[in-house]
Amino acid sequence: MAKTTFWDIIELTIKKVGTPLSAKEIWDKANEVGTLGDFRTTGKTPWASIAAYCYTDINRGGDTSMIIQTNERPAQFFLRELLGTVDLKKVQKQKDTEIAKEAEQKEKIEAKKFHERDLHCILSGFAFGDPHFKAHLKTIHHETSSKGSTGQNEWLHPDLVGIYFPFKDYKRETLEIQTHLTISSIKLFSFELKISLNFTNLRKCYFQAVSNSSWANEGYLVAIKIDEDTAFRDELRRLNNAFGIGIINLNTENIFESEILFPAHTRPAIDWDTVNRLANENSDFSDFLKFINEDCRLGRVKSEYDKVLSLEDLTKYVKDKGISIGL
Repeated sequence: MAKTTFWDIIELTIKKVGTPLSAKEIWDKANEVGTLGDFRTTGKTPWASIAAYCYTDINRGGDTSMIIQTNERPAQFFLRELLGTVDLKKVQKQKDTEIAKEAEQKEKIEAKKFHERDLHCILSGFAFGDPHFKAHLKTIHHETSSKGSTGQNEWLHPDLVGIYFPFKDYKRETLEIQTHLTISSIKLFSFELKISLNFTNLRKCYFQAVSNSSWANEGYLVAIKIDEDTAFRDELRRLNNAFGIGIINLNTENIFESEILFPAHTRPAIDWDTVNRLANENSDFSDFLKFINEDCRLGRVKSEYDKVLSLEDLTKYVKDKGISIGL
């Protein structure tokens, strides 16, 4: 008896459900309606393989392909032989409504469980230990900002800012000659932190990060739950290529397994006009600059940035706060 293949899963699942599905939905529904058969895989993202099978069939088959794509974002697939059996426009409208309601419901559930700010110490731990950053982070409390006219300071402040000091990576002689040459290995980071990222909130979140991170050497958009749909990841890549904001998938179960999905484009120069405005508008950011000045003067880190918890304490913190990626 032939073993179940990806093709079998795709065809049988779409036939049984009877509506266009994304690659992730095909996999999830296959588990739900029992069309997996004896299929086994060691891959962590089988839906990525399903998407590849669908795109390959569409590209090779053209007008005679078994699979057709009915929607782009998110990418959804259907069987050509089932065309005419459903009203695709009506189905898509219903799915869009369901997705919006589901996203809204998730946000309400997340708000009851924990808040975005509860994730700050997790990001601080990751940025401190990750070899790319080796950074000390500080939370920027938006409520401490000066109250300007409506919309004046919207999307001005990032959630956290970070500083990399080269004190441990360079000898004193190297740091001194950098000072004489008026150059520095210090690097400033900006982080916009969200609980989840999906097609529903991506553009708003991404351009919020673009707006409040343009002053730093590197700006990042961070979340603990990022949609794994292939088309969504392609959109993240496109935005990253165009605007340079990096994407970090923060792992709450093990911060050392967090992943920089797309690295930020490094800006060699700091936007000092924006830095000065941030310092004028927000006392936390002003303190951040004072910390940097003091630590640079001493040649060591002495200032009180956000506390970095031990792995044991961080694990307990995540449990106590009820933080989970199973959103």
